[in-house]
Amino acid sequence: MPVASPSADVNSPLFDDRAFERTLLSGKDPIPLFRKVLKSAHTRLQERFQCGVPAHALVRQRATLIDQILVQAWHRFELTGDERLALVAVGGYGRGELHPSSDIDLLILLPESTADVASKALQEFITFLWDIGLEVGHSVRTLQDCVTEAERDVTVATNLMEARLIIGCASLTQRMRELTGPGRIWSSRRFFEAKRQEQIRRHHRFNDTAYNLEPNVKAGPGGLRDIQMIGWVAKRHFGAETLHELVTHEFLTESEYQALVEGQNFLWAVRFGLHIASGRREDRLLFDYQRSLAQLFGYRDKVHRLAVEQFMKQYYRNIMELSRLNEMLLELFQEVILHAESPAQIISVNKRFQAHNGFIEAKNNEVFKHFPFALLEIFLLLQQHPELNGVRASTIRLIRDHRYLIDENFRNDIRNRSLFLEIMRQPRGITHELRRMHRYGILAAYVPVFGAIVGQMQYDLFHVYTVDEHSLTVVRNLRSFAVPERYHEFPLCSAILQRVAKPEVLYLAGLFHDIAKGRGGDHSDLGAHEALRFCLHQGMSQYDARFVAWLVKHHLLMSTTAQRQDISDPGVVTNFASQVGDRAHLEYLYLLTVADIRATNPNLWNDWKDSLLRDLYEVTLRAFRRGLEHRIDRTELIQETQNDARHRLDTGVLEHVEDLWRHLGDDYFLRSTSDEIAWHTRAIIASSDDDYPLVLVRKCTGPTEIFVYTSDQDNLFAASTAILDRLGLTILDARIITADNGMTLNSYVVLEATGESITAGNREREIRDALHDQLRKPSDAIYPVNRTPRRQLKHFPMPTHIYFQTNESGNRTIMEVSTSDRPGLLSRIGWALAKCGVRLHNAKIATFGERAEDVFYVTDRRNQALSPGMCKHLKTRINQALATVENGLGQNDLSSTR
Repeated sequence: MPVASPSADVNSPLFDDRAFERTLLSGKDPIPLFRKVLKSAHTRLQERFQCGVPAHALVRQRATLIDQILVQAWHRFELTGDERLALVAVGGYGRGELHPSSDIDLLILLPESTADVASKALQEFITFLWDIGLEVGHSVRTLQDCVTEAERDVTVATNLMEARLIIGCASLTQRMRELTGPGRIWSSRRFFEAKRQEQIRRHHRFNDTAYNLEPNVKAGPGGLRDIQMIGWVAKRHFGAETLHELVTHEFLTESEYQALVEGQNFLWAVRFGLHIASGRREDRLLFDYQRSLAQLFGYRDKVHRLAVEQFMKQYYRNIMELSRLNEMLLELFQEVILHAESPAQIISVNKRFQAHNGFIEAKNNEVFKHFPFALLEIFLLLQQHPELNGVRASTIRLIRDHRYLIDENFRNDIRNRSLFLEIMRQPRGITHELRRMHRYGILAAYVPVFGAIVGQMQYDLFHVYTVDEHSLTVVRNLRSFAVPERYHEFPLCSAILQRVAKPEVLYLAGLFHDIAKGRGGDHSDLGAHEALRFCLHQGMSQYDARFVAWLVKHHLLMSTTAQRQDISDPGVVTNFASQVGDRAHLEYLYLLTVADIRATNPNLWNDWKDSLLRDLYEVTLRAFRRGLEHRIDRTELIQETQNDARHRLDTGVLEHVEDLWRHLGDDYFLRSTSDEIAWHTRAIIASSDDDYPLVLVRKCTGPTEIFVYTSDQDNLFAASTAILDRLGLTILDARIITADNGMTLNSYVVLEATGESITAGNREREIRDALHDQLRKPSDAIYPVNRTPRRQLKHFPMPTHIYFQTNESGNRTIMEVSTSDRPGLLSRIGWALAKCGVRLHNAKIATFGERAEDVFYVTDRRNQALSPGMCKHLKTRINQALATVENGLGQNDLSSTR
């Protein structure tokens, strides 16, 4: 938080109401005067915040300021004389908490008998408030209106609970609170049930995790709303006016209360800073503000950790602690409010634990002190007893209070090592209990290297969760393959998992695969070392421990190979198979890869990635069956593919197949499936010269395939990508094959820019017609497209890096382009290729958040690998082309959106 300055006086007034009254009496226009006071006060609040005055003091100062302004306005419209009215603050303003741009929620309370009293004056009063710059939310209600609305909507009842009289009739306000209190409507039981369901729904909106790239400080799990939830329930049930009264009622210990207050103060500071930085009510911790807030709060970049990452790590750890307290308190409330009158049903589980109304609890407060291993045993019991609903709140507190017992002696105890492995080997409940261990702080205590990544974020658009949340989600995804109800989602993965001998090896690899993130160096190598040491310490066999370490070390191998290399090349497959070694390692790695990609970003997984990984798995499996010493014979593979394609064609088409196929070249048959070949062949044979460019579009299970058959010419790739971009499509893969007869066969795999599949019918016709019409003159098809890049991209600029290498056969150059994802990327690269006389044969398109990492397989016009001089010239051209995209484009520039 900002460091307090000695000159920052938290108690000096923001508003001198007497001086203001004297100024008003001068007869000047009041609106500019009120506006000036509000602007001046807002500036002083901002200065105090930047000087280190705590936000918890400033939010109350602003509430007091608004009180004073409203009283002055109330006097001005002569509403003070009518003692039957009451101006009441509700919601957060009613609690006396106002951030710089928070809602100012007002209730104007009317007596029942004169519901239309002073209606004109009230209307002018509200209009005046808006004129002076106060964005108020208001309602004008009678007592009966309040009761009716509160009975219907628990949110209204909640707002009225926090009603605070600003000016007017105190007895009327008190009467309203009585009529809407728990003795009349929304008993504490009904209120608790409603608010608990409200919180569940709210958390669902954020995928039940606050560990997102741009978390919501107010509404997200562990946010301010969760703290308010505790306060509302306490107020409704106990009549508590402050959170500290929960200590009096023995619902919180003093240390837990301090943790709650410290967490709230931290979030208040973040929210206060957000409102100032954005100039509006903004509760999302957007990338736009994360860096500036980190700097304001005193964080500085370190060698392996950015200031913004340090700040966000503190944020995530803070909300984790608040989530723990929220869970424990809601469990306590549930016991006291919902089950207070229910007879206790106690069933012994073992010598240390019992089930109390369906929740496991320690039999006495000394259990963990006398039997420290019970800190792990309780999670195993929850796995073994699915009838248990969770942990009783009193036992959650005991677990938290005894975490200090988990030290080196605890970790070295054979009982605890056995218990942990047994938890990982259970047939059910692994995900639930690992997450529960994480929430209670047990997992980080038992696995200290895991504790180091708690709250660790990666400041990019690719990884949308913190490292700890991502790792647990990987384990969840792996476990989902074993759930019979979900076999249909990933049938191959589920089938493989059924024959995996030791699933715990897989789950431990998932837990450890990113364990070394944030240290600097290669996290895969460092993580493999940590995994090996931990597994051996747990007592696993050398083979199993090394298997876990191998998976951690190579967890990116399969995704990198599938997404960045040409797996139709037998050499690529043989090399990958040699690194994997055998079928067991392939199957474990395949499962881990699918789970990892799906846990990195919810929008990252699609049917195309599914098919890429599945294809690599299957061709590698065939390589193992054949034997790695027996390399694939290209001629044999081509013949096999052609024979399969022939079986898919009708007799009439077969008569013309040889005339067409002899011109297409080996590459076409090596890199196309028999189904694709049959599809292309039917259309080409049935077409005439008038049909060219021939464009085919068909939808697969997810992505859509586009095939273009036309005469080979410059700018074709640049034009095609520009057209597809203008159509709002994302290109996942591109294959460019030039036939011997001067024709080119271009294939693209695309999705909508949103990541959704393309709908059949009109959308397919739109794509086909656009390509057919505009590719008649490719050079004319490259023109600017006005599609705004994603907001977040501007916060992640990165330099362009271009690398060249020759493929294994020596006849092609592999060009890798790593750069910022931006408008115009693919068509600009295509334009540079054409200008340099370079032929494109294949492109692997991959976007990782803000980073594009595209691989192009190219040759010169004689189909030979590029010379060093040509590589240098092409690199210069591409850098120039991409620089024009960054600097803005004129109407005559070549441009498109990626």
